[in-house]
Amino acid sequence: MTERVVIIGGGPGGYEAAHVAAQLGAEVTIVDSDGVGGSAVLTDCVPSKTLIATAEVMSELSSAAELGVSFHDAEGDAATAIQVDLARVNARVKALATSQSDDIERRLVRDGVTVLKGRGSLAGTDRVVAQLEDGSEEMLRADAVLIATGAAPRTLPSAQPDGERILTWEQVYDLTEVPSEMIVVGSGVTGAEFASAYLNLGIPVTLVSSRDRVLPGEDADAAKVLEDVLTRRGMNVLSKSRMESVTRDGDVVTVTLTDGRTVQGSHCILALGSVPNTDDMGLEEAGVILKDGGFVNVDRVSRTSARGVYAAGDCTGVLMLASVAAMQGRIAMWHFLGDTVHPLDLRKVSSNVFTAPEIATVGWTQQAVDAGEIQAEVVTLPLSGNPRAKMQGVRDGFVKLLTRPGTGIVIGGVVVGPRASELIHPVSIAVAESLTADQLAGVFTVYPSMSGSIAEAARRLHHV
Repeated sequence: MTERVVIIGGGPGGYEAAHVAAQLGAEVTIVDSDGVGGSAVLTDCVPSKTLIATAEVMSELSSAAELGVSFHDAEGDAATAIQVDLARVNARVKALATSQSDDIERRLVRDGVTVLKGRGSLAGTDRVVAQLEDGSEEMLRADAVLIATGAAPRTLPSAQPDGERILTWEQVYDLTEVPSEMIVVGSGVTGAEFASAYLNLGIPVTLVSSRDRVLPGEDADAAKVLEDVLTRRGMNVLSKSRMESVTRDGDVVTVTLTDGRTVQGSHCILALGSVPNTDDMGLEEAGVILKDGGFVNVDRVSRTSARGVYAAGDCTGVLMLASVAAMQGRIAMWHFLGDTVHPLDLRKVSSNVFTAPEIATVGWTQQAVDAGEIQAEVVTLPLSGNPRAKMQGVRDGFVKLLTRPGTGIVIGGVVVGPRASELIHPVSIAVAESLTADQLAGVFTVYPSMSGSIAEAARRLHHV
């Protein structure tokens, strides 16, 4: 008998699970209310990284003179300023996101997946009620249910977005005029990425951080490099500054801090974290245990506490990355449908902060070493000595490798620099496959290349 799988939510956790389940012969239905691809494609990852891609071009152009490139108009006069057309940028952002969503939906339909546009909720562990956009309701029988409803931007009563000048990260793509001064509240990954992007677009930025540094959850050395770069480029970073409220008076937004200071700008982005989309879904009534904050509690194969009910993605709060959501969804279906499955191992997850410079990490961290959680030998190699970096005018960044004493097995790494999201891949392979530093060092790298610094760092970990 064909197994029936119903997935609530069409983000990476949902659509990747659907592909696996369909491939393994299940009858699959996705109930989605926000658009296939979810926030990752429509309002978060794809849009933000598209905006950041434009900011990267602006940043590279601003330093072109150092490489011997200058700009002149038709009369031969030197161009003195680079400007961004934010309306065109955001139109491209939204068009690309919509196109990506459409592509994903076409692939699902091609694989035989039924996509219902509406809101899904549990009616026990073997039935899903789909409230469809046309007002009708459909009861779906399921042998397995996957909850993949994602999360939404967190707001506070004292800091309510209006969609015009006080914005969540989902609302910034409706801007058509360039802000005269952008305030970003929150210095985690989302806040740092937007602050860096708007700074590189030529917009004055103030970053309000309640912690003593930006990116408090990332490698401390990497965060210091980023903060040094941001402040050198003109960003006003307010550390140890907790937001009390955000208000608007006409075209002026005022952020009031708990110590009484105020910061004013034309616009403000709230980057205050996320809340899971798990309310009013019948989860607890079906026996699904929720953790603090409403996140769904899951094990390493994506099972919830209710038999036959799985969960994946941001609604679980495990690690809010699209890649993790997708893997959780695949693992859920492999487990349910009896295919080979390896439990989720967060030590093998590579992640990236898309600031300028980028910060990529994988495996064990320097923080864990310093806290005595694990012993490791650590080598840090600045990119400033890399020949390709010199050619491109890159001075900031480094490669850091962590290995086990004695065996030399690579257990972690950090890359800070341009395209760190690409450079981390060989380190990720080494961590995932338990390669030694000698094995990593013994692989040919192109000369000159940024990746040469990874091999050089590995060579420095060699023991006779």
